[in-house]
Amino acid sequence: MDAYTTDEPIYALATPYAPSAIAVVRTSGDNAIEMISRAFSGAKRLLSAQNATLVHGRLRDASGSDVDEVVLAVYRKGHGYTGEEAVEINAHGSLRGLDRIFRLLEELGFRKAKKGEFTYRAFMHGRLDLTQAEAVEELISAKSESVQAAALDRLEGSLKKKLQDIRRRLLMMSASLEVQLDYAEDEILEDWVMPTAELDAIISELSRIRATYDASALWREGAKVVLAGETNAGKSSLFNLLTKEERAIVSPVRGTTRDYLEADTMIHGIPVRLYDTAGLRESDDEIEMEGIRRSERLIREADLVLYLVAPGDSEEVLWDTPTITVRTKSDLSRGEGLSVSVKSGEGLDELLDEIKRRLTEGRGDFSSSVIIDSERQKDALDRLLSQLEFLVSHGDESYDIIALFFQSALSVLGEITGEVTSEELLDTLFSNFCLGK
Repeated sequence: MDAYTTDEPIYALATPYAPSAIAVVRTSGDNAIEMISRAFSGAKRLLSAQNATLVHGRLRDASGSDVDEVVLAVYRKGHGYTGEEAVEINAHGSLRGLDRIFRLLEELGFRKAKKGEFTYRAFMHGRLDLTQAEAVEELISAKSESVQAAALDRLEGSLKKKLQDIRRRLLMMSASLEVQLDYAEDEILEDWVMPTAELDAIISELSRIRATYDASALWREGAKVVLAGETNAGKSSLFNLLTKEERAIVSPVRGTTRDYLEADTMIHGIPVRLYDTAGLRESDDEIEMEGIRRSERLIREADLVLYLVAPGDSEEVLWDTPTITVRTKSDLSRGEGLSVSVKSGEGLDELLDEIKRRLTEGRGDFSSSVIIDSERQKDALDRLLSQLEFLVSHGDESYDIIALFFQSALSVLGEITGEVTSEELLDTLFSNFCLGK
């Protein structure tokens, strides 16, 4: 795609392109206020409006015909989302009306924005660092409250502040070493000593942040959970209970489910794609056997299998996928271990707790005050940790070599925040954003 620029005024629809009560069209760029005033009924009021104020009036085309009744939100330069002069047009959500507004803005000299161009400008004007810019898209695409809260925290600067503190500490170490390199040996009072304890502390802090990526992946991407078992084990009943919908047909007739059903649900805040599968048994019915083959494929691909065992069913697990054995119909016969009755709800809370425990097992801590959700940040932290661990283990290298590794570590740290970056990286990163952001 073409590289982003900041020398043209831009516009984009910030709300969905669909009929609605209200639609918001964002504009940004030098002279945006004056440009829109040419087509606004209250031009004088708009031109004199203070920052972060609203102005009511009508947009009019070149012939003087009304385009729409609007409320304009005014942002003076240095304020607002991008840091540029900007106007947000609050209009009626008529698709025909929006198309007329778009044409009007282009006639006034605005260009339609590319994906992520507003956030790119906010980054270029210092309103956000790269970690905060990435948090914007992560906030929009969050599938769970936990991910949404973590992204909002990053947007407010939690990761930025932590990395700024680490950068300051590394700069102080590097500066003390540079003193040794800048003066002759006979001018130095004492030899430089590798600050191993301080570097170990930084490595520990960065490692904790890095570990949150693996933990956040579960809340970010969700998990695939498959209900498996013999026919009439209660899979469809549990599927309906967990999804809170009557999606699956429940019948005492064996083999009712001949293909899998799937639905999205939440289990203790974790996004889950839940699958109800065909009952596992031998059958002469080719259609049912195809359903069973699909069930077996889903079981192999799952993050977790709930193996439902009704009274009298085999409890033998024939796959390697992580599995929770759930004894069903506990209202009829309660066995040892985890038991559930769909009719009474008995054991459901215990099952949900166990699902969460198994899905989060070994994934690290998601309760940290600083959490990352970006693969780019994760990869950069891996490289940064490698640089710092080399420093700690090679304290006997020459000062010149150690200084180079300090500089390299600081460069990688700058990549995370965006202080050191390339146009290609920025274009790739922001082009994944939605329009209007």
